[in-house]
This record gives sequence, C-alpha cells and structure tokens, in this order.
Amino acid sequence: MSHGKQFTLYTHDRGPNGWKVAFVLEELGLTYESKFLDFNAGEHKGPEYLKLNPNGRIPALVDHKNNDFIIWESNAVIQYLVDRYDTAHKISVAPGTDEYYTQLQWLYFQASGQGPYFGQVAWFVVYHPEKVPSAVERYRNEVRRVLGVLESVLSKQEYLVAGKPTVADLAFLTWNNIAETFLLENFDFAKEFPATAKWHKKLLERPAIVKVLDDKAKVAAAHQ
Repeated sequence: MSHGKQFTLYTHDRGPNGWKVAFVLEELGLTYESKFLDFNAGEHKGPEYLKLNPNGRIPALVDHKNNDFIIWESNAVIQYLVDRYDTAHKISVAPGTDEYYTQLQWLYFQASGQGPYFGQVAWFVVYHPEKVPSAVERYRNEVRRVLGVLESVLSKQEYLVAGKPTVADLAFLTWNNIAETFLLENFDFAKEFPATAKWHKKLLERPAIVKVLDDKAKVAAAHQ
C-alpha cells in the first residue's frame, strides 16, 4: 500500500501530546497525515486503534518508510524521530554524548513530572464530576513546582540542553500553553516565572511551531 505522506499520526484535536509530536515532524520537514480520533465515540479504545497502541491513548505514529513501524508514547515517538531523522541535529544532540542524556533527562521529566500533573489539574477542573478543591490545590501546586524547576535552570541558561533549542524544550510547549491559559487562577506567567515565560514565548515564535498551532486552531474551529 502506497502512502502520500511518510507518517500517519494518530492524535486528538485537543490532546497536547499529539501536537508536540507534530511540532517535531514540522521542525524536521517530515511529511505526515494526522488522523484525529473521536474520543466521544471511543475510537481510542476501539479494536483497530488498540492494534496500534494497546494503551489506548494518543499519540501513535506509523512510519510508512520504515516497514510501517509503529511507535507510541509521545516522548518515545519524539526520540525515535530525532534519532532516526535529525542526523544534522537541528533540534537534537548527538547520541552517546553527555548532552544526549541531558536531553533524555528532560524528556523523562516532561513525561513524568509535567504532563501527568498538569493533566490532573485539567481533569479535576474540567472533567471530574465532583468538585474536589483539595485535589485541585494539590495539582496546581505541582504545576507551579514544575515551572519552578524550569525557572531554576532557565534563569541561568537560554535553553535546557546544548545552548540551543532541542526537543527537550519543545516537549514542554503544549502543556505550558495550557497552564498559561486556564490551569492556574490569576496566573501571570511573566511575573512569576520570567525566564521560563521568555523561553516559552521564544519557542512559540519558531515558524514550525506557528504553523502547527495555526493548524490546531483550524482543526478546533472545524470540530466545534
């Protein structure tokens, strides 16, 4: 079966983890088709998708030029993309170097420290059927703690790894966007975490990121 695009990205119109994979695909100039799963219809838990990702979450990526290789878990997808296709290290560092493991460190921290805690705020604020103020407070405190970790590093250096923007930086963008817009009450990003806010704004201005966020806005409008 021939494919017009190299990759198929199974994702969700609002899911932050799918869009951060799109950032990397766009940054590397790789061609891809996004398939947006209908969560209300349970497509992410259906048998066809579970063949691709037994965890029933987004994203999953199929690389048609690598024997339809399937990979899921967003930061594993990102690592696969840069290890295999960013040979010029445009947005990554060389495998095996000390900085490579620093890059991995931040990707692990994003996956374990940022995504789950930020996601829990979204759950308890928007989706949980009962109001649980103690849970909201706990996870909002964690959002600020994570931003504080970033601030402690970015107040001393421009980027997280190697003095340049890499996937270590890009992986934080989507959830930080959500934090800035609705996770925290009365939140002044630039005032509370000035170095992190400056870094975040600079990353958002990258042409590939602008394009993907424009695509996201168009998809959101179409799905209203």
